[in-house]
Amino acid sequence: MITDFKDFLSTITDFVLRPIVGILLALSIVYFLIGVFKYIQSAGDEGKRKEGVTMMIYGIIGLFVFVSVWGLVSLLTGTFDFQNNTRIQPPEI
Repeated sequence: MITDFKDFLSTITDFVLRPIVGILLALSIVYFLIGVFKYIQSAGDEGKRKEGVTMMIYGIIGLFVFVSVWGLVSLLTGTFDFQNNTRIQPPEI
């Protein structure tokens, strides 16, 4: 149950921001790996190799950005004490 603004922000952080950053982090890892496979597969074609290198670079940049955002959210959550310590209970039947 959200009782004040602090609970509202911690709920948004726990249930919206962290899962989104986790999903985007996983997608950037997959994008990087696709670039690696494209680079390895196209040993004879210089254009496709360059495309694979570009994908790997963008994947690494994405990893850096999403890990930085994840760390920033954790830092702000800890600094302003937004951690949600209440447990969500399922409704009783």
